[in-house]
Amino acid sequence: MTKRTIEDLLREHPFTARLTPDQVALVAGCGKNIHYAAGAFLAREGSPADEFFVIRQGRVAVSASVPGRGDIVLETLREGDVAGWSWIMPPYLWTFNIQALEPVLAIALDGKCLREKCETDTRLGFAIMRALAEIITVRLRSTRLQLIDMYKAHSP
Repeated sequence: MTKRTIEDLLREHPFTARLTPDQVALVAGCGKNIHYAAGAFLAREGSPADEFFVIRQGRVAVSASVPGRGDIVLETLREGDVAGWSWIMPPYLWTFNIQALEPVLAIALDGKCLREKCETDTRLGFAIMRALAEIITVRLRSTRLQLIDMYKAHSP
C-alpha cells in the first residue's frame, strides 16, 4: 500500500476542488494528520482558533453554549466537510464547540501558516476565501431554515 501525503489527501477533498495543484501544495504545507477519539473536543468556544479541520472520516457536532440550556448542537459535520473558520478573522477565537461524535480522522490546517500564505499569494487567498464563503453561505441557509422551522413550531 502506498503511503499518501497530506497533499494527496487534500487533492481528494471537496474543500480544495477549485484550487490549482500548486495551491493545494501550498495549503498542504500547513497541514498535519490528526485523530480524535469519540467525545474529544477539536475546539472549545472562546479558546484560540489556531487551526481548522478538513474532515476525512467520522462525524463532529458543532454546538454553542446557551445560558441556562447548556450546549445546543447546531450542526453535524462528516467526511467531506470542513469544520471551523474562526481562524480566518480576528480575534481568532472559536465561536462554537466542535466535538467528535465518533473517531475522527482529519487534516488540521494551521491557521497562522495559512493566513501568511494567503497574504503573500493573493490568488491563493482569494481561492481560500471563495471556498470558505461557499461553505458559510450553505451553512447560513441551513441555519435560516432551522430558525424558520423553530419559530413556525412555536407560533400560534
